[in-house]
Amino acid sequence: MYRFLQILLVALCLLISTHVVGLRAADDLGALVDQLGAAKLADMDERISALARTGDAKVVPVLEALGEGELYQRKSDGKVFLVKSSGANLLLVDPVTGAEAGEAPKAAMQKVKVNNAVRRAVRSALGGLTLFSDDAGARLKAAQSMLQSPNAEALGAIETALAAEKDEAVRKVLDEARAVSLLVSDRTGDEKRQAITLLADGSGRSGLAVLTSALATADATLKPDIEAAIARIEQTQALWNAGQNVWYGLSLGSVLLLAAIGLAITFGVMGIINMAHGEMVMLGAYTTFLVQEVIRNSYPGLFDWSLAIALPLAFLVTGAVGLAIERGVIRFLYGRPLETLLATWGISLVLQQAVRSIFGPTNREVGNPSWMAGAFDLGGLTITWNRLWIIIFALTVFAALLFLLKKTPMGLRMRAVTQNRRMASSMGIRTPWVDALTFALGSGIAGMAGVALSQIDNVSPNLGQGYIIDSFMVVVFGGVGNLWGTLVGAFSLGILNKFLEPYAGAVLGKILVLVLIILFIQKKPRGLFALKGRAVEA
Repeated sequence: MYRFLQILLVALCLLISTHVVGLRAADDLGALVDQLGAAKLADMDERISALARTGDAKVVPVLEALGEGELYQRKSDGKVFLVKSSGANLLLVDPVTGAEAGEAPKAAMQKVKVNNAVRRAVRSALGGLTLFSDDAGARLKAAQSMLQSPNAEALGAIETALAAEKDEAVRKVLDEARAVSLLVSDRTGDEKRQAITLLADGSGRSGLAVLTSALATADATLKPDIEAAIARIEQTQALWNAGQNVWYGLSLGSVLLLAAIGLAITFGVMGIINMAHGEMVMLGAYTTFLVQEVIRNSYPGLFDWSLAIALPLAFLVTGAVGLAIERGVIRFLYGRPLETLLATWGISLVLQQAVRSIFGPTNREVGNPSWMAGAFDLGGLTITWNRLWIIIFALTVFAALLFLLKKTPMGLRMRAVTQNRRMASSMGIRTPWVDALTFALGSGIAGMAGVALSQIDNVSPNLGQGYIIDSFMVVVFGGVGNLWGTLVGAFSLGILNKFLEPYAGAVLGKILVLVLIILFIQKKPRGLFALKGRAVEA
């Protein structure tokens, strides 16, 4: 019994001492917070650093409130509080404990002043406090914050966190954060040279900004190293920028491929200049809009499947419209290209006005499913998921259409009509129905292109007009009716556009592309890949 009482007494003493230490720590933290109110703006960086060095998690909401300008000082005794509106007065809240501390008139309180320098110091301090979080995402965000705001005083915390860090992505950012903080510290020249080498090897634009800033104040012995590192980064960035332009060109090329591939088969098989092709793309985009509206209103859980549902519907809708146009108008105008051009142009105006009357002239919202949202980095490239999926979709459509043309009876008939219409007709092929089904197929593919384009462009009655001229350029450049020519032409023109735009601008770039195509057609009138056949060669 005596032994038990001894143990109980010791435990009670420990509990009391822990409570007293906790109270003393809270008092010390409260005193540091109160110093924020009395400090001048020039001294705030030091006060913020003192709070951050405590390592106490209670400092986080205090610093966040300071950065947002939500800390107030009581004029009578200099104590700092969070405040809430309470009628004519202000309700005071202890920023450390969160306990209410009475009320005060508004005139008795004044806001703790902050400026951009204070906010930067707050971000840096918050980064240091969360470097040791259990959440890897929080640690990564903290490391990125410290990378953007170099601070010599945070160097110790960064190195401690780096020694314990297991996540490779966080370690990479911490390495760069350590390097930029080293450059503004009083460490040795050798350590700074190592930091310069690290920044030159892999940090890109952030390293370039830090090194450019450090060049003005660097020691004379370090300036040659910094200048060489800046030159290396700029050279690397130039290569990555070229790669980014190629990616943008492939992305644009996939869009042009989707818009032009349906036109390629109708133009190739039928010789029809279909000016309403862009409106098929537009109808496919509006089909996507209607599908998403129904899903939003009735089946919100299916939103991520909206594009999968819209694709076959868009194909059927635009294919049916295309079949109706061919059977109702175009079949009476074969062999009269000018009349066909005017008729399809008139149809395009009718379709635009019909959509404008039904849905209105303004843009309609079509959302991205979760699997198409966001982006990721690949080296120095930024790859958006929606563009990547559109490239994959365009190549899939191309492969499916190639299979249809090469491996199916319908494809055999289409190729026969393309190469020699009279001979195909004399062999029993019903060329009028081949024409009708081909036009419907081309229109259906344009509708699926509209589903894809709805993810990256405004859905409006004028959507198709932005792609019809480019689609004809792709078809003519690649070779009329040749799918491989359409593929090569689309990606070639997409990449060429993106390389010309930075120098010539978007409009002049398109004009230059058109001039180059005209010059090319002078040398190769049938495009890159000319079709073979007696009728074609006649």
